[in-house]
Amino acid sequence: MSSEKDIDFVLRTVEERDIRFVRLWFTDVLGNLKSFAISPEELEEAFEEGIGFDGSSIDGFVSLEESDMLAFPDPDTFTLLPWRPTESGVARVFCDVYTPSREPFDGDPRNCLLKVFTKADKMGYIPNVGPKIEYFYSDSQHELRPKDDAGYFDLTPMDNANDLRRQTTLMLEKMSIPVQYSYHAAGPSQNGVELRFTEAVSCADNIVTARLVIKQLAAQQGMYASFMPKPVAGQPGSAMFLYQSLFSHEGENLFWAPKDYHVAHLSDLAQHYVAGILKYAPEFTLVTNPTVNSYKRFISTGEVPNYATWGRKNRSALVRIPAHKPGKHVSTRIELRSPDPTANPYLALAATIAAGLKGIEEKLPLPEESARDTFLLSQKELEAKGIRRLPRTLGEAIQNFEESELMREVLGDHIFDYLVQEKKHEWNDYCTAVTDWERKRYYGGF
Repeated sequence: MSSEKDIDFVLRTVEERDIRFVRLWFTDVLGNLKSFAISPEELEEAFEEGIGFDGSSIDGFVSLEESDMLAFPDPDTFTLLPWRPTESGVARVFCDVYTPSREPFDGDPRNCLLKVFTKADKMGYIPNVGPKIEYFYSDSQHELRPKDDAGYFDLTPMDNANDLRRQTTLMLEKMSIPVQYSYHAAGPSQNGVELRFTEAVSCADNIVTARLVIKQLAAQQGMYASFMPKPVAGQPGSAMFLYQSLFSHEGENLFWAPKDYHVAHLSDLAQHYVAGILKYAPEFTLVTNPTVNSYKRFISTGEVPNYATWGRKNRSALVRIPAHKPGKHVSTRIELRSPDPTANPYLALAATIAAGLKGIEEKLPLPEESARDTFLLSQKELEAKGIRRLPRTLGEAIQNFEESELMREVLGDHIFDYLVQEKKHEWNDYCTAVTDWERKRYYGGF
């Protein structure tokens, strides 16, 4: 719970900075950002008693008969919105959603991650995550029209998004979200930003904020930023890489171990954690890759994971172990490469961290390291090695998710059942849609 000191600091800041509007932020189950504004006079009451709103209007929340919900602001997330006019200051604060009986709401994605974080905390671990988010710029909201032909890490006159990336970085840092680096990604008009690692709940808050800031600044320049995983066939897709590690309460990185008797500097704890992610990846893929389009990104190019494998230099592995500088034990981490930026970050982190913790509880052994040519093996050879393929379609992902006891336990019945129902509708709509590709291929034949 937040302390009175935190709340007093926020109330004092609102008065001193003449803040006229405070936006209360939260997401629906699918990860869409929701917001409503209150006056500064209402803020103290919001901290103490919550602010009521109609939960039946939010996708995945509650029915009309039980619509009353309460939003309780988290004072640790209070910050000014720097793109708003300074003469009538606007701030935002993330909220936790409660029922009228003051119980945490089971359909609140942030609460779902908080429960996983609390479990890890009781086990003696602080989950830390650093995200790297990729996206495309276009001058159209309806189709990708590339604005440059630059490639990975290019710095050329063709990269006309360079100034926009710099402005985005400065805006995020004004909101106390440190940026490790921003860059032009591999595809035309594709860009990326890597945020500094922080504890898991703050990381999810930062991802939600970064997605809005990226879109907001693009719109101010007459551009559109899209997080669609695979907007153009034949071009690279957009990922949301998640760099994960566990720290002790004393600030020690528990993933690091001396190389002379551990694999890739990974401690036994880290190896169990990775093994848990590999075991449960087919079950949580619906959460980390939640759209039909997500699976168009999973193609065998050697850069996108198709199998639940791990490796050090192998970027086709689901989990990669990045190298770190000698003596920089704090940077020992794993890179989860499958998620994409359409995922609800609260649920994606809850599901993947829970899978890692389950691997620790079950003391799962780390499988053999995967070579780069794994995807060239036959299905029978993969099965002989105990390697599981990730879902190839949203339909497969739904089936694996629906059969998962762990995902139901982690997400709770409310979110779990809603995701199954909603994604089955999406998959059915896709399967019954007739595309231009089909018309061009079959209309005049036979």
